[in-house]
Amino acid sequence: MNDALWPVVGIVGGGQLARMTYPAALELGVRLSVLAAHPDDSAAQVARDPVVADEKALDDLEAFAKACDVVTFDHEHVAQEHLRALEAAGVPLRPGSDALLYAQDKVEMRARLSALGIPCPSHRIVAGPGGVASFLREHGGQAVLKTARGGYDGKGVWLVDDVTPAEVVAEPFRAGVPVLAEERVAFRREVAAMVARSPHGQAVAYPVVESVQRDGVCAEVIAPAPEMPEERAVEAQRIALTVAAELDVVGILAVEMFETTEGDFLVNELAMRPHNSGHWTIDGAVTSQFENHLRAVLDLPLGEPQARAPYTVMVNILGGDLPEIYPAYRHVMARDPGVKVHWYGKSVRRGRKVGHVTAYGDDLESLRERAWHAAEYIRGDIDE
Repeated sequence: MNDALWPVVGIVGGGQLARMTYPAALELGVRLSVLAAHPDDSAAQVARDPVVADEKALDDLEAFAKACDVVTFDHEHVAQEHLRALEAAGVPLRPGSDALLYAQDKVEMRARLSALGIPCPSHRIVAGPGGVASFLREHGGQAVLKTARGGYDGKGVWLVDDVTPAEVVAEPFRAGVPVLAEERVAFRREVAAMVARSPHGQAVAYPVVESVQRDGVCAEVIAPAPEMPEERAVEAQRIALTVAAELDVVGILAVEMFETTEGDFLVNELAMRPHNSGHWTIDGAVTSQFENHLRAVLDLPLGEPQARAPYTVMVNILGGDLPEIYPAYRHVMARDPGVKVHWYGKSVRRGRKVGHVTAYGDDLESLRERAWHAAEYIRGDIDE
């Protein structure tokens, strides 16, 4: 195969999302070039000739982009001024800076979605603890505070009420960025609607999933979301497809939502890249989110997003008390050959995502038990 005739996709960021994109690139026959901060980053361990550079430096980004036909991302943290400079130099960024702004800045996201009529929690920017107190009085004495930029996996988010200590209420304002106060939504569960969209507007929607959070971190994903009527699932997909089209997102878009106790949907967060809520697709869908992300950024026809089985369960493996997890991994493989374990190449640290387990089939409760058993055994929470 003549490499010169095949496109090169550059991915900024060397985390586990880039790592899981690499097998999809191999299967598609395209070259994936990874810009990683360190040679031992998750994706740098598997990529061909990874570029080790500083993604915060425009010169490094420009040098990296020169060798790529299109550039995409495994996170949303590249500075807007750098993104716009790359675009001004003619670099195809997918998604582009205009779209990424709404994944980077929660204030901008809320304003744009509200203008589009997309349902969101009640919210407003607050200036200091006094503004928080006023918001609490108007919203039943409870609120969620979020820094406009930089939060993820529960970081940059504070749950407060009218008896929260003053120092906790003041904490979000120390970052020096705008703080958003949102109502504490009474919800039945959290769900995610994922779509892939290409530059010419083709889009496909994955089954809507239920996302189970623990301590602000995604612990489990169930695909499809159990006991969700078809018309409600279609509505969640419609919201995600509308957001993708109106914001001109290219690639994967994950729209995290609250399903309220009344059965309505309120958009919580946006991610414009492969997302934890879509890891189940590696084993459980005809086309994984990683393959469809590459297809989309290259403007290739998108792959079928349908599930392979009635249910797929994904459970994150978090670092625990076992410093060496390989023996536990061997035990899990022997005990249940039907589960799939995916590793991120990370050192073990308590609470850190080091991999995930997937199981798929017909019996949801059995799948959940098997996936959780594997994850908890590897973590060291159980010993049999």
